[in-house]
Amino acid sequence: MDELGARAAALVARHPRHARLRRVGTSRAGNPLHLLSVGHGSRQALVVAGPHANEPVGGATVLRLAERALADPRLTEGADATWNLLLCVDPDGLRRNEGWLSGPYNLGRYARNFFRPGFLEQPEWLPDGPDHAALPETRALLALQEELRPFLQCSLHGVDVGGAFVELTHDLPGLAQRLAHTAARLGIPRELGAYDTLYWPDLGPAVYRIPPPRPGDLTAAITEAAVESTWCHPRRHGTVTAVVEAPMWGVAAVADGSSPADRDAVLRSVSRTLRHDTRRLHRVLARVRPHLAGDPEAARLLAPVDDYLLVCPRLADAWDPDTDDGSGRSLPPMSTAHLVALRIAGRRLALRTAGLLHQLVTRAGSDPTGVLPELERLVDEGCADYHDGCGARWIPVARQVEYQTRVVLAAFELAGRRATAGCRSGEPGWGSQAAVPMHWE
Repeated sequence: MDELGARAAALVARHPRHARLRRVGTSRAGNPLHLLSVGHGSRQALVVAGPHANEPVGGATVLRLAERALADPRLTEGADATWNLLLCVDPDGLRRNEGWLSGPYNLGRYARNFFRPGFLEQPEWLPDGPDHAALPETRALLALQEELRPFLQCSLHGVDVGGAFVELTHDLPGLAQRLAHTAARLGIPRELGAYDTLYWPDLGPAVYRIPPPRPGDLTAAITEAAVESTWCHPRRHGTVTAVVEAPMWGVAAVADGSSPADRDAVLRSVSRTLRHDTRRLHRVLARVRPHLAGDPEAARLLAPVDDYLLVCPRLADAWDPDTDDGSGRSLPPMSTAHLVALRIAGRRLALRTAGLLHQLVTRAGSDPTGVLPELERLVDEGCADYHDGCGARWIPVARQVEYQTRVVLAAFELAGRRATAGCRSGEPGWGSQAAVPMHWE
């Protein structure tokens, strides 16, 4: 976290005429929220790094974008644009992941040092609407959106295991082709059936349309991400938001668009495994929780544990072809990619929960309830399934950063066409000329 701020400050010192760094807010723990701006154009682009605490690649990406914008005036003066790069919107959460950020990068180390706050403590979500945003990080981001009224907002996320994809509030024709080219050149699989977009419209391979927000209970919000958010909030300014997902460990099978041989058998297996792991985790939690009363640090780790264990049964029922989950909604047609994504998602929930419980036990320095062996088994089983069962392989950070950078630049060009054509939010027209001539290699 400190390195991000230091590198941004050094960049501004080298380019004082074209780059600025300012504090736009303060986190709950007192960490600064820094905005790095490059260029002096009237058209604003906003890029948000670190919205999820366990997804650090965006910090490196915004620094790379700043360097590209400083090196190529077509991205600033030539486009009448200013790049506004929020270095990290959840610095408190990022600090809690420092146990694995320095490497070595393996699934076991990641799982045992993973942290992501509970649903209600994630800065991009607005479960009670923008007027009732509780987190100072969220309020700072909302204020920035109102100040800048950006034509493009990019939120930089990182899939822990899976593939690359993009979620959009508005269609950007041509982005799917750019994404495919970039992913192929960098050897990164595209996720053709992402779990959290299961019911969302496709705008092209690995590109999905974010649905309008709607009221719902907490479990629906967590599993479907269709609540009010800072992604959708600036729509009234005509802002296009692109959520750019880059995988840390890639799985080739998430790009397999073929028809599965036996969809229902796979779904039954995924649901059965998730239910089995959930029961094991509930038993561990029941033994551990009485020893944690009154510990504020433990409460921060327990919040996401409770969220995950709340949604696991709902997901198992939703995916099980033999179970009516009460939603009245049937599963959409599924490719092999969809089934692999659901397998990964089920394991992800169990592995994250086990990792957080592991930290709760080990931070205390003792294991009076004797649960550590069971947690070790849960972590090892999940990591083995990812590595051996799914073929998950680490993608070097430099390639993750380059992928995100190229996708953001593509979205910048395509959203620039849309803005140049004078399109307003919800209108179908698109400009025919690029606002910024771009080199893609």
